[in-house]
Amino acid sequence: MITRPHFFITAIAGIITLFFISCHNGNMEEKKMIFRYNESNGISSLDPAFARELEIMWATNQLFDGLVELDSAMNVVPSIARRWEISDNGLTYTFIIRDSVFFHPSPLFTDSIHRKVTAGDFVYSFGRIMNPSIASPGQWIFKRIDTSISGGIEAPNDSTLVLHLREAFHPFLGMLTTQYCNVVPHEVVEHFGAGFRNHPIGTGPFRFAFWYENVALVFHRFNSYWQKDQHGTSLPYLDAVKIDFVRDMTVEFQGLLQGQYDFISGIHASYKDELIDSEGNLASAYENKITFQRVPFIKTDYLGFSIDPSIPSNKNSPLLDLRIRKALHHAINKEEMVEFLRNNSVFPAGESFIPPGLRLSYLTKKNPTYNPALSQRLLEDAGYPSGQGLPELTISTTGDYADLIEYIQHELQKSGFRIRVQVMQSASLRDATAKNQLPIFRKSWLADYADAENFFSVFYSGNFSPSGPNYTHYANPAFDKLYLQATIEKDDRIRENLYHQLDSIISEDLPVIPLYYDQVSHFIRKGISGFQTNPINMLDLKTVKKEE
Repeated sequence: MITRPHFFITAIAGIITLFFISCHNGNMEEKKMIFRYNESNGISSLDPAFARELEIMWATNQLFDGLVELDSAMNVVPSIARRWEISDNGLTYTFIIRDSVFFHPSPLFTDSIHRKVTAGDFVYSFGRIMNPSIASPGQWIFKRIDTSISGGIEAPNDSTLVLHLREAFHPFLGMLTTQYCNVVPHEVVEHFGAGFRNHPIGTGPFRFAFWYENVALVFHRFNSYWQKDQHGTSLPYLDAVKIDFVRDMTVEFQGLLQGQYDFISGIHASYKDELIDSEGNLASAYENKITFQRVPFIKTDYLGFSIDPSIPSNKNSPLLDLRIRKALHHAINKEEMVEFLRNNSVFPAGESFIPPGLRLSYLTKKNPTYNPALSQRLLEDAGYPSGQGLPELTISTTGDYADLIEYIQHELQKSGFRIRVQVMQSASLRDATAKNQLPIFRKSWLADYADAENFFSVFYSGNFSPSGPNYTHYANPAFDKLYLQATIEKDDRIRENLYHQLDSIISEDLPVIPLYYDQVSHFIRKGISGFQTNPINMLDLKTVKKEE
C-alpha cells in the first residue's frame, strides 16, 4: 500500500514532469509558462453554483464563462452571448449565443469529446441555480424571473436564450456577470452530482487537471478556447496555473520574494510594514523584484446605527437624534486613522457611502468630514454640551477590527463621548446585527455586482434585516421612491443623477458613518505581463504572460 507521504511525492513528481518539461524537437527540453499563486484560505469547491467566497470565484473564473462579463472599465461586455436585446419595458432579455464555444473535453459527451455550448445549456444552468434543493447562494440573482412565462427561461433554438422578468430591474444584466451564472454541461453535472465540485467541466481558458486537496490545484491551458487577442492569437498564453494551499501568510510572502509565487493579493499584518511604506507605496527595497498594482475596491467599511424607533430598546436612544449621529461623524479623523492603522493602504471615506471603484462622476468630489468644532456645536444643540449627560454608547466589532474601533473610541472621547468597545465573535456579531440588537456596529459592504444600486439597497426600507441588508432599519419614503425609480431607469445619465440624489439623502440622514473605502492590492513578480487589477478583484489570467 502506498502511504500518504509517498503518494504525495509521487503525485508532485508527476505534476512537475507533466507541466514543467516537454520534449522539443525530440531531444530538447522546453519550459512551460506556469503561473503560480497561493490560496491561504483554501478552496472548498470548483462548482460555480457555490462560488460565494473570493477564492472560489478566482478558481472558477479560470474554468468557466458566462453570457456576459465585465471589462477593465467595469462595463458589461459580451462573452458567450455575442449580443443581446432588452425589451422596451425591461421585462424580456434576449441573448444570441456564439456558435464557436465548446466545453472542455469529457468522456461523458456522447457526440464528441468537444461539445458545443447551446442556449439550452444556460436554461439548465440557470434552472439549477434557482432549484431550492441545490441550495446555491446565487438564488437571489433570479428572484425576479417570471416563471409563469415558459418557466421564465427558455431556448427557442440552440442560439437564442430568452429570460422573462416579473418587474424591470436595470442592474439585472450586471448580475449575470457573477460566477454563479457560468454555464455548465448537464451530462457532467447529472453524472457527478455533488461530485461536480472536484470534476468541473466548463468553457474557460483553462481546464481542470489535478487537485490534491489542501496541497495543490492545477489547471491546464484549454487549447480550443474561443477567445483570441487583438492579433488573432488564441488565448490564454499561459500553459498552466498552479495553486498552493499554504496557510502561513509569512511563508506566502517569502514565496513571492523567492520566485515560488507570481503574485499575492492583499496586505497582511505579517508583512505589511515590510512591504509598503507609511505612504502606502511599495517599499523601495522591493522595487526591482515586484510590481505593486492597486485600485479602489467596491467595498465600504462603516459604522452602522440602529435607528428603528419601533424597537423597544431604541425608545430613549440618543442615536435617533440626527445631531448626535453627525457629532459622532465629525469627531473621527479618518485621514489619520488610515495612515496610522492601515499604512495608507485604504482610502479615507468622505460623505459618500459609495466607493470610488464604481467610477461615478460625482464621486470625484471630496468633502472633509473631520470637524471637532462642529461636533461640539452639534452636541450642545442636542442638549449635551461637551457630552455631559449623554449615555455611554457601545460599539460592537470583531477582534480583527478591535484596533480600528479602539482608535475611534479614543477620538470620540476627545469630544466628550463615553464609548465602550464590545468585541464579539464574527457569527455572533452577524446574528445580532441582523436582528437589530446592536446600537452601533462596525460592518463592511462588498458589492455582489458592479452597480451602485447594490450599495443603495442597504438603505431601502423593503430590505429590512434579517431578510435583507438594511441592518440599520433606515426608512425614508423619498429615498425609497428614488431608489425604485433608479432600478428601472435605462438612461445612464438620468440614472447617475438619481444615484447622486440617493447618495445625498444618505449623507444627510446619516444612518451609517462611512469609515474608509478598501483597495485591491496586488503584488506581482517582475516578468509577469498582461496582469490586470480591477475594482471587483476578479483574477483573470487569460491575457497573462510570464518570462522566466
